[in-house]
Amino acid sequence: MVQDKSIGERLWAIAIWALVIFFIVNVIATIAAVAVDSFGTRWFNSWLPVAFTTHWYKSAWDEFQLRDVLIVTFEVVGAVVLLSGLLGVPAAYALARRNFPGKPLIIVLFLLPMMIPPITFGIPLATVLYQAHLGGNMSGVILANLVPTVPFVVLVMIPFIEQIDPRIEAAARVFGAGTGRLFMHVLVPLLTPGILAALLLVLVRTIAMFELTFFTAGPDSQTLVVTLYYAVGSAGVRSNQSIDAMAVIYMITTLVWLLLALKFVDPTQIVTRVKREAAH
Repeated sequence: MVQDKSIGERLWAIAIWALVIFFIVNVIATIAAVAVDSFGTRWFNSWLPVAFTTHWYKSAWDEFQLRDVLIVTFEVVGAVVLLSGLLGVPAAYALARRNFPGKPLIIVLFLLPMMIPPITFGIPLATVLYQAHLGGNMSGVILANLVPTVPFVVLVMIPFIEQIDPRIEAAARVFGAGTGRLFMHVLVPLLTPGILAALLLVLVRTIAMFELTFFTAGPDSQTLVVTLYYAVGSAGVRSNQSIDAMAVIYMITTLVWLLLALKFVDPTQIVTRVKREAAH
């Protein structure tokens, strides 16, 4: 019986590893195919293109005006990350420290934008923004992206705030700290790991957010993922290589954002610190 169980566990482990390896190989192969094609001149019935060139990158850069698109993308991502932190952290503190009628309902409302597909509420949200003359510009794109990101920050931050002993805040108030000084000089340093973790996830989410940005963006407020969609689906004849070059630029941009964020945020240290604080 023990031997049969051991064999079953080994077969299960082998199946899991085979599935993981199959998934990783497919992802790497897909990325490699796009990257190689973005440098190829022609690629038909061979393992590699006939020749390689960087012409498609220059073509994509000029044709899709990627310089302006990247600037818009950086502005949208930066604004959404900043506003999500400024709005989400105080809201999380209020929900973590205060009990009031309707609190469970408010928490459920915060969960809805993350549980419901963005396309479900994206169309009525875009309608409201256009009626308020906020659709089709940068403000509308930022506001639309804040709808799922602020609740996300709130729900991520509540456990971090609940781990802080309220007696620390009471002691700070005894020594004359007002609400502003208490928040900035006591709570923010203690909450830094949680804030950084939440904003890192917001950054990744905003870069990849297509539906809400697509519904609310105008000609001058399209992010890179929306521009890539238009390049693939719009009318006209375009070479696959230039679209693949644009996809590579999108992947590199996302990777650069992640690397810059991870330079300041170490997820391993965050988890370790949370466990240590919870133990105390």
